[in-house]
Amino acid sequence: MEWLIWIGAALSVLGLLGLGWCITTVARAKRAQLDDEAMRATLKTVLPRNLAALFLSVIGLMMVIMGISLG
Repeated sequence: MEWLIWIGAALSVLGLLGLGWCITTVARAKRAQLDDEAMRATLKTVLPRNLAALFLSVIGLMMVIMGISLG
């Protein structure tokens, strides 16, 4: 089950990279001092990607735990 651990670790890293992207996007928007409507539009595009990144990292961690438990 070593392959399950490595795939899970890769998914977790991808999820963490996605979270980093979300953080930098929102920080740039905040630094640009956008008006309320532009900030809302930015957050509306970032929110689904943020949730997808969290989901990906959680699934990856579950795969790592399953690989350790079964291996």
